[in-house]
Amino acid sequence: MVMVKRIIITLIGLIVLIGGLAGIKYLQIERMTAYGDNVVPPPEVVTTATAKNDSWESFLTAVGSLEAVQGVAVTAELKGKVVRIAFEPGTMVETGDLLIEQDTSVESAQLRAAEAEVALAKINFKRSKELVAAKTISQSDFDNADAKFKQAVAQADNIRAIIGKKTIRAPFAGRLGIRQVNLGQTLNEGDEIVSLQSLDPIYVNFLLPQQRLAQVYPGLAIRLTTDAFPGQVVSGKITTINPQVDAATRNIRIQATVANPSELLRPGMYVNVSVVLPDQIEVLTIPATSVLYAPYGDSVFVVEKKKNNANEPSGLVLNQKFVRLGKKRGDYISVVSGLKQGETVVSTGVFKLRNGQAVVIDNTLSPDFKQMPKPADA
Repeated sequence: MVMVKRIIITLIGLIVLIGGLAGIKYLQIERMTAYGDNVVPPPEVVTTATAKNDSWESFLTAVGSLEAVQGVAVTAELKGKVVRIAFEPGTMVETGDLLIEQDTSVESAQLRAAEAEVALAKINFKRSKELVAAKTISQSDFDNADAKFKQAVAQADNIRAIIGKKTIRAPFAGRLGIRQVNLGQTLNEGDEIVSLQSLDPIYVNFLLPQQRLAQVYPGLAIRLTTDAFPGQVVSGKITTINPQVDAATRNIRIQATVANPSELLRPGMYVNVSVVLPDQIEVLTIPATSVLYAPYGDSVFVVEKKKNNANEPSGLVLNQKFVRLGKKRGDYISVVSGLKQGETVVSTGVFKLRNGQAVVIDNTLSPDFKQMPKPADA
């Protein structure tokens, strides 16, 4: 009996102890929960920018290719052995500068014989002219002497033309390419000698859809950029619009002329072309980094003043607004709807923010946004 009482007292003591511990733990959890509910996280530090109206130039963009105003592969017109190379590859030449000479020893000998024939025929022609005037010979004899003289002159001119074709000169001023011939090499008709390109100015050819035809005309300014020279913009003007539209693509071919004094642009390069239209468009702009892109819609965080129960401002909070975006220009993007001029938006780090979050503005590290940025590592 005494043993049973002891067991019962022990069980009651354990129950009281466990209940006390549970009560203490419950009170601790309640206090921790109440403390967590009352704790306010510190405001997030953000950089901001103001949505503002701006006037942007209107562009038509295309991909073009460069073409020399004059460009040709200088070739041999007649078969012959190369006896002299008078140019250095990659140099500038003027119109008429000697490039190569082919062997003309046979033609030179033939020319001397032909010139002797010309001299004899000329003497006979003069003698016949005097004799026919004195009516010593017939008119037919004089005509025969005249014809032989002209034939001799033509034969000599023909040989001189052959020698001229074997003395190959630059047809226009430009820059030479890589030499394709060697001394002693026998050239056949059409064999390439060297490439000759006129590089300043230079043409750019590009295509635009036919519905843009009313917007372009000769004299309209264009701008070129190329990945060969990042950050550099070259200006030019439209000089020719093809009178025929491509029936397959319904595109129209346009040619512009660009100054190229430093010869950075070379024929065959592709370039990005922007046709500058005279009309400007009015846009509402914000930094492109202000946009939180998402499949369900793009949004921005607008910084607003939070009001307390007394309807008085008490700090800054974020208000997430969905926007419809337009064109992008450098570091900026235009907003078609969803935002008003003068509203302050978060400009960087929007992916880590949430609606209603408290913030503090610090623009000391804000990036310098530009319409035509030139990255230092470009």
